[in-house]
Amino acid sequence: MNIKNFIFGKSLDPFKPGLFKHVTLIALLAWIGLGADGLSSSCYGPEQAYLALGQHTSLAIFIAFGIVVSIFIIALGYNQVLELFPSGGGGYRVATQLLGKEAGVISGSALLVDYVLTIAISIASGVDALFSFLPVTWQGHKLLIEILLTLMLIFLNLRGMKESIKVLLPIFMGFVLSHFALIAYGIGTHHSGLVATTHHAFKETSLLSSSLGPFVLLAFILHAYSLGSGTYTGLEAVSNNVNKLAEPRVHTGKLTMFYIALSLSFVAGGITLLYLLWNAVPEAGKTLNAVVFHNILGSSSWGQSALMITLLFEAGILLVGANTGFLAGPAVLANMAQDNWLPSRFRLLSSRLVTRNGILLFGLCAILVLLISRGKVDWLVVLYSINVFITFTLTMLGLSTHWIRCRSSHPHWLRSFLLSGLGFLVTAAILTITVLTKFTDGGWVSLAITLGVILFCCAVKHHYLKVSKILKILQTDLAPPLKAVTKNYPECDTTQPTAIILVDENKAMGMHTLYWIIRHFPNHFKNYIFVTVGQVDIKSFQGTHALKLMTKEVESHLDYFVKYCHQHHLASKDYSAYGPDVLEKLMNITQKLRNEYPQHIFFAGQISFQRDSWFKRMLHNGVAYTFQRRLHSLGEQIILLPMRLDI
Repeated sequence: MNIKNFIFGKSLDPFKPGLFKHVTLIALLAWIGLGADGLSSSCYGPEQAYLALGQHTSLAIFIAFGIVVSIFIIALGYNQVLELFPSGGGGYRVATQLLGKEAGVISGSALLVDYVLTIAISIASGVDALFSFLPVTWQGHKLLIEILLTLMLIFLNLRGMKESIKVLLPIFMGFVLSHFALIAYGIGTHHSGLVATTHHAFKETSLLSSSLGPFVLLAFILHAYSLGSGTYTGLEAVSNNVNKLAEPRVHTGKLTMFYIALSLSFVAGGITLLYLLWNAVPEAGKTLNAVVFHNILGSSSWGQSALMITLLFEAGILLVGANTGFLAGPAVLANMAQDNWLPSRFRLLSSRLVTRNGILLFGLCAILVLLISRGKVDWLVVLYSINVFITFTLTMLGLSTHWIRCRSSHPHWLRSFLLSGLGFLVTAAILTITVLTKFTDGGWVSLAITLGVILFCCAVKHHYLKVSKILKILQTDLAPPLKAVTKNYPECDTTQPTAIILVDENKAMGMHTLYWIIRHFPNHFKNYIFVTVGQVDIKSFQGTHALKLMTKEVESHLDYFVKYCHQHHLASKDYSAYGPDVLEKLMNITQKLRNEYPQHIFFAGQISFQRDSWFKRMLHNGVAYTFQRRLHSLGEQIILLPMRLDI
C-alpha cells in the first residue's frame, strides 16, 4: 500500500461525476466547520471585555446587548456579500471589486494575518481551558502542547476539508449542548436578579456620566466592548468559502450564517451575563469561564466531573475554531494568488483537492506566532481584533458605496444601504477604538505585520505584471495568427526521431522551444509531439462548468501548436491530461510516449532572469526542473531551454 495514500487518503479525481456533491458542505457541516471560529472566541472574547470594565462590572449588561445586536448587524451585512459574490472571496473580493485593488489587497492581507491569529489564539485559549483544571505547576508545558495540536490540525486538513470537519463534529456538538444548557440554567436560576442588575447598571451609568461626562463613559464602554470583538469572527468565513458550500450556494450560505449568528449571539451574550449574575472573579491559572462554570456547578464530585467535561469541550471547540483558520485562510490566500498578489503556487491543489501549500504556510506561521507570544491570549486578542475589523470595515464600506451607485436601478437600495451603513459605523468605531487604546499594548505589532504583508503582495504583483507584459510582447512576435490549415500534412511515424515538447499556458515559451529545435536540429526530427497538463487549481475547481472551460482552453492552446506545425508540413500530435498534480500527470504521459515513440528526446522551456534572486525563483514554480530530475531517474534525456527575460 502507498504510504502517502494510507496517511492522507487516496487521490481524488476532480472530473469524477458527483465529486462536488461529495466534497461540498451542507449548512450543518458549514456551521460546524466555519462557525466554530465565532463560537470558540466566546471562550476568550467576553472575558477580555468583562475584565476591561474593572470595578464597574454592572456595565457588562450593555456589553452583552451590544454583542448580540452587532453580531446580527454584521451577519445581515455579510448576507449581502453572499448575494453579490456567490463564487466566494468574501471581504477580499468585496473590497477589490467595490473599492478598488488597493483596498482589496489591504483587506486580503488583514484576513491572512487574521486567520493565522485565529489558529494561534484558538489553540492558546484551548490549552488555557484544558490547564484550568490541572495543577498550576504544569503551566510550563502549555507551549509544547499548543505546537503539537497545531501539527495535528495541519495533518487533518491535508487529508481534506470535509474529513477534518467530520472528525471534529462530536466536539462541536458537545460544546453547543453543554454551553447552551449551562447558560440557560445559569440565567434561568438568576432571572430575578437580572432585573435588579439592570436597574443597578442604569443607576451606575447615570452616576458615572455625571462624574466623568457622557463621552468619557461612552468611550470606556466602547473600549471594553471592542476587546470582546473577537466574538464576531467566523461571520466572514462563510462569504470567503461560498464555493465550498452545497448548491444552491447562496441559500446554503444564508442558512449557515443564520445558524452562526443565532448560536454565537446566544453563547457570547449569555456568557457575559453569567459573569455578571454569578459574580465571576478572576483566579490564577483559570479562565473566567472556568470560574463561572464552577460557581454554577458547585464543588460536589458530580459538579467537578461536569466542570471537567465542560472545559474539555471548551478546549475542543477552540481546536475546532482553530481549524477554521485552516479552512478559510488558504481560500483567501488562493484567491489573492489567483489575482497575482501572491505566489501562484498558493492557488494549487493537492491530490486530495485541498490547498496544501496554504495549509502548511498557515500552520507554520501559527506556530511562529505561538512561540513569539508564548501563548499569551490577552496579547493575541489585541492583534486579532484589529485585523478582523479592518476587513469588516472595508467590506461594509464597499457594500455601502455599492448601494449608493445602484440607487437608480435597485428598488430596495435604501434598505440595503442603511443596513450596510450601520454595519460600517459599528465596525469602524470598534476598529478605531481598539487601535487607539491598544496601540502601545500590541496594536502597533498587528498593524506592522499587516503592512509587511501588504508590501510583500505589492512586490509580487509588480513582478508578475512586468513578466506578463514582456510575455505578451514575445507572444505577439513568436506566436503569429494561424492561416487556413491545409489538409496535406504528414502523419506521425512512430519509428522516426521525435521531439516531445512540454508546453504550458504561455504560447511564447512553447514557440521559443519549437523554433530552437528546428534551428539547431534541421530536418532531424520527423514528429513534433506537444504535451501539457491542465492544472486543476482553486480557479478551475469551482464546479463542472469551470472544469469544462479549463479543458477547452487547454485543448485550444495545444491545437495552436499542432496547426502551426501542419502549416509548415511537419507531422504533429498533442497529448493532454488534467489534475491537481502536474508532475504526476506528466509522468503518466511520459510512460506512454516512451513506448510509442522509441526515438525521442524531451524538450521544455524555462523562464530565466537577467538578475536572478530567491524572490523570483519563489514566484515561478520551476516544474521543468523537477520534471528533468524525474526523467533523469528513468534514464531519459531532456533539454531545458531558457527564455531569458531582462528583469
